[in-house]
Amino acid sequence: MAIFLASSFSAAAEPRVYFGHQSVGANILQGVKELGPTTGLRLSIKDEFLAENGDPLRKLQNFKAAVGEDSRYDIALIKFCYVDVNADTDARALFERYRATIAELRAKNPRTVFVHATLPLTTVQSGPKALAKRLLGRAPYGTIENVRREEYNRLLRATYAGREPIFDLARLESIAPDGTSVTVSWDGATVPAMSLAYTEDGGHLNAKGRAMAAQEFVRVLAAASRPLQKIEGLATPVRMSR
Repeated sequence: MAIFLASSFSAAAEPRVYFGHQSVGANILQGVKELGPTTGLRLSIKDEFLAENGDPLRKLQNFKAAVGEDSRYDIALIKFCYVDVNADTDARALFERYRATIAELRAKNPRTVFVHATLPLTTVQSGPKALAKRLLGRAPYGTIENVRREEYNRLLRATYAGREPIFDLARLESIAPDGTSVTVSWDGATVPAMSLAYTEDGGHLNAKGRAMAAQEFVRVLAAASRPLQKIEGLATPVRMSR
């Protein structure tokens, strides 16, 4: 997904943003469009989905190819989907591949700001069937998957927080509208899970979820697009498109 900002957030030059994603990313961008009339933000959006869901390493390869070398993009980010991580995923290995890919791209694109996105979450199966599974020592759907997602997200936050911009979608999804944290516990670990308030199908964002995520997405891009200056704690200066 390539986003070209028709007017920047501070009336500066127009930053060019590359956003690689799949369906949850499309939910977020729909939310940005829905915010447009109330914020005055104008966006020209060209869809470019990263293939394919369930294959995060292929997504990384496609992201690397899309950004390339001496990129025309001022800001770039990739957001994995919740289906890219399952109970068997080696979260540390996946993060290390992500980290290495970003390091390689940064070396080839020193004027591009890379924004890091946490893995989105899902809701966790509940009700009598979920209780029966737990009594049998089995994990309800979404439990171990969210444990693996949080393993990845913790590594991402530990590596980049305070140094480079992070779009922390997982944190947003796990805070209910009343401010309480939604969690799930398994095998001694308690990790965030998606609030039912933000989804109709357990993973994709509904209208409330889209609005919540879009507001934060715009805020993060606004901070990353500050022209001709370093963001506090950010090693790479922003290059505005000419």
